[in-house]
Amino acid sequence: MNNEELQNILFDNRDNNNRGERRIVPKITDYLENIVTRYTNIEFKSHFRMERNTFYFVLHLIGPKLELPPFHGREQINATKQLLIAIYVLATPDSYRFICERFGVARSTAWVSVKRVVRALYSLRNVFIRWPTYGEAQTIWTNMQTLYGFPKILGVIDGTHINIARPKRDANSYINRKGRFSIQLQVICKDDLSFIHVFAGMPGCVHDMRVFLYSGVQQCCTPEFFPEDSHLLGDAAYTIQKNVMVLFYDNGHLTRRQKEFNKCLSSARVIVERAIGLLKGRWRYLLDKLPMTRTDLVPYYIVSCCILHNICLLKNDAIEIPIVVHDILNEIESMAITNELKQEGNIKRNRLMEIITNNNLEERN
Repeated sequence: MNNEELQNILFDNRDNNNRGERRIVPKITDYLENIVTRYTNIEFKSHFRMERNTFYFVLHLIGPKLELPPFHGREQINATKQLLIAIYVLATPDSYRFICERFGVARSTAWVSVKRVVRALYSLRNVFIRWPTYGEAQTIWTNMQTLYGFPKILGVIDGTHINIARPKRDANSYINRKGRFSIQLQVICKDDLSFIHVFAGMPGCVHDMRVFLYSGVQQCCTPEFFPEDSHLLGDAAYTIQKNVMVLFYDNGHLTRRQKEFNKCLSSARVIVERAIGLLKGRWRYLLDKLPMTRTDLVPYYIVSCCILHNICLLKNDAIEIPIVVHDILNEIESMAITNELKQEGNIKRNRLMEIITNNNLEERN
């Protein structure tokens, strides 16, 4: 090619861009076949936030559901590529445009692939996020008491806000106390940071205790679900009752025993903040702002990330997360609940306070 031909090509491209014509961006070809397959295990995990063994475990679980016929004649890609695209979307803050160029697919193909993977993962929610059996509950409260000295902890509950783009409908309902659009996620975790219950979908303006009531956990506060008078630990946003223990309100006149109780409860509650930090740190799609305006779809994506969180922990797939999530609104006043349930909770809290104080005294002696 001589200089004159080269100049003609350059000027033609410039003229086309000036006329506003669409410029086709070249896609990376064979990224999966030629690049991903050559990643070391460390490189694979740095890109997809999970180990190869974990990825293939998930692929084995949902692969058959991803091999179904394509939607309305859309481009069909194999299950491995669909799952890789979806995991990459959930694990990174990269845009769909960048991801489509990397995987060499159209935007519509990538979007449909992620939606299919999320739907397949969501169908497994009751397999990987479930309430513990009696035997499992015993193990949980034994481990928690060994670690933190607080008796009969079945789980630790807290809520977090997942920031979203401005919704198309009822946008004001999704503005939280920090002035951002968000959807709430309530989690209950156990000693290994895995979730035994999650609930997502309530708008950001809704009080944490109201989310608790809508989540169905209140209806499960029975001996069947809380054997041997076990309980959850919650922060000040929750109302004390027999199966939910919270801090003594610090009015500046707490007794020594009440302070010891609060210290013990607070040290145990750290695990839920660690669990939320691990969830958002690994699945960074949740960390900044979900680029979605359809609020009806957002909960499926959030719960799918929670499922992947539990699967990674199940497969001992650890990851270092240098991120601390500071969005717990401890200053919220708790909502009203029946006086009878409050009274039961207060009696039980005082009994636990005596146990913790006596245990601490024995350790000091």
